[in-house]
Amino acid sequence: MASIKVKFRPSAVADREGAVYYQVIHERKVRILPTSYRIFDSEWDNEHSTLSRTDKNAGRTDHLLAIRSAIRSDIERLASICRKLDVDCLCFTADDIVAEFNRMKTDNSLFNFMKKLIAGLKKRGNIRTSETYRSTLNSFASFRNYEDIMLDSISCSTMESYELWLRNRGLTPNTTSFYMRILRAVYNRAVENDMTENRSPFRHVYTGIEKTVKRALPLRTVRKIKELDLSQNPLLDFARNMFMMSFYLRGMSFIDMAFLKKSDLKNGYLTYRRRKTGQRLIIKWTAEMQTILAKYPENKSDYLLPIIKAPDTNERSVYRNVGYNINLRLKTIAEILSINMPLTMYVARHSWASAAKAKGIPVSVISEGMGHDSESTTQIYLASLDASVVDSANSIILDALK
Repeated sequence: MASIKVKFRPSAVADREGAVYYQVIHERKVRILPTSYRIFDSEWDNEHSTLSRTDKNAGRTDHLLAIRSAIRSDIERLASICRKLDVDCLCFTADDIVAEFNRMKTDNSLFNFMKKLIAGLKKRGNIRTSETYRSTLNSFASFRNYEDIMLDSISCSTMESYELWLRNRGLTPNTTSFYMRILRAVYNRAVENDMTENRSPFRHVYTGIEKTVKRALPLRTVRKIKELDLSQNPLLDFARNMFMMSFYLRGMSFIDMAFLKKSDLKNGYLTYRRRKTGQRLIIKWTAEMQTILAKYPENKSDYLLPIIKAPDTNERSVYRNVGYNINLRLKTIAEILSINMPLTMYVARHSWASAAKAKGIPVSVISEGMGHDSESTTQIYLASLDASVVDSANSIILDALK
């Protein structure tokens, strides 16, 4: 049976940190396994081959506790490798143990595993999902000070600390849950791939979805936005026009607006597929929509609206940047009109829903994401509706703005 020993090599230079390393011993062969852990001579207990008390130097307590935890995880991993090799192989060497440990440090780390998943999502065309995974990886990496972590080292304590870190940065429970649910999906995939045992590290953090207060404006406020004179400020005017276009288009999401093609508008109807669900929707083109479109005759791209203007660009990056700037300018418009709530493109979506309800339009006629608790329910509703019913509902709302 192989044995593992934790060793410390002092620095040859006075007052410099030395290095922790492991001795892997099997069949009288000894191999050295270096680590990146650095400590001072005074922080090592040579008699017991472990770190000395971590409370001697308050300024390094967190550093030493992190190293102690990492060493514990490494030893557990090495022991697990030895057990597996004992079962799977008739014979193995100390070199085999070291090689498997180094392979796992590369393949079985969270950051590397997530990067592989992200690459796979992009290859399959799941761009939006890959972006949410990338956003989660960036957030967790920031929490870790960009120090990777092995999948089998992720614990309840790790995730509870991350949740607290997110909350201390002012994130809402739904946003923290968003990150947790993605990390949980990644972790479960790793468990399925036998990359780690399931230690249930997410059992003490919030992974639910709280019902949020819908950010909707009354029609009278939407009318004020519509009628506001912004002729002296083209950037604010553009932001207002995109907000109103979303409202006119039955609360269309900004990403769907950005990727509308001119070819989608035919014979007085706009036909498109929601990028989020793939659902095909048909909207009657109205005079209000045409008035906004006519303000941008210089748009020479294939896209209907002047959001993504230049071909051969990173379109998703452009749409995100334009959306960010629009939301920034909508805040200015909110200040001008004394609107006491964050004004964003998303508000147009909920405002259309609120207006529809106020006009007594049946819930079954209100488009996806506007009053339904689940997207699947909405899809079932809309799939069975004649488009003209929804167009009539939209006409009632737009007439109310006149």
